Amino acid sequence: MKKILSVAVVSAMMILTCGQASADAKNPKIGFSIDDLRLERWARDRDYFVAAADKLGAKVFVQSADASEQKQIAQIENLISRGVDALVIVPYNATVLNNAIKEAKKANIKVISYDRLVLNADVDAYISFDNKAVGEMQAAGVVKVRPKGNYYLLGGAPTDNNAKVLREGQMAVLQPLVDKGDIKIVGKQWVKDWSPSEALSIVENALTANNNKIDGIVASNDATAGGAIQALASQKLDGKVPVSGQDSDIAAVRRVIAGSQAMTVYKPLKLLAGEAAKLAVQLVRNEKPGFNGEYDNGFKKVKTILLKPTALTKENINLLVTDGFYTQAQIAGK
Repeated sequence: MKKILSVAVVSAMMILTCGQASADAKNPKIGFSIDDLRLERWARDRDYFVAAADKLGAKVFVQSADASEQKQIAQIENLISRGVDALVIVPYNATVLNNAIKEAKKANIKVISYDRLVLNADVDAYISFDNKAVGEMQAAGVVKVRPKGNYYLLGGAPTDNNAKVLREGQMAVLQPLVDKGDIKIVGKQWVKDWSPSEALSIVENALTANNNKIDGIVASNDATAGGAIQALASQKLDGKVPVSGQDSDIAAVRRVIAGSQAMTVYKPLKLLAGEAAKLAVQLVRNEKPGFNGEYDNGFKKVKTILLKPTALTKENINLLVTDGFYTQAQIAGK
């Protein structure tokens, strides 16, 4: 009796699984686990991603970790239990998701690293902008305004692998100038959670330690740039010390126009989100995505799609309007 029952159960499971496989390939379920939706940047990514996935016939379940690694792990486990076909992850802490991703792989779920590379885990694919190129643009933007002098390097979150890739790009530009004696790096520090308030505190201390003699600040994103510029403003140095950024946050765009921030980097999020949604659906349907690189994440060489960023200064900031990223009224604050 037991043997007959077990055969019946296995047969039923096989029928159910086969039925799901074809249905899910047509209308995949995608779990989108995001670092922190309280940040403007990630809310935009979510909206673009959901819209693009919907056009491809996919249903998206979004979770925000609110900058908590424990919460993100629990949410990924929840998405696995809900039977998603693909997981798209913006990691808060890139180094702690190995076990959660093991569980996803056991359930035959495709795992895509979005914008930030998940480390030491069996992810299927990675999609991002070329962050080394972003770092190069940031350093070059500051060097163009102030080719000589004392520089301070304001890094991103130490938990974010992108912060280290950005630094690699920044140093590719700066090291030859350091070797030449044109630039002296008087300090550098990572900024926890990319926090503007922490960046403010770091730059205040750096200005004090260097008697305000800082000629350029290579900040790794617009949030940290905002904190740096606030510290400079208290010493009446805003607009005199060039500061870099990235993400084209609305506040940063206004600072670039006003002259207190030297540049930002535009990463068309609609393109990134759209390509990521397409990538997730292609992997579920066993189609071949157009990979153009690979990154070693410590576990494997991860197949990668890298998109091109654009450096923005006051001269070409209007690209954001022509591209539909912002309206002129939004930039003007109306």
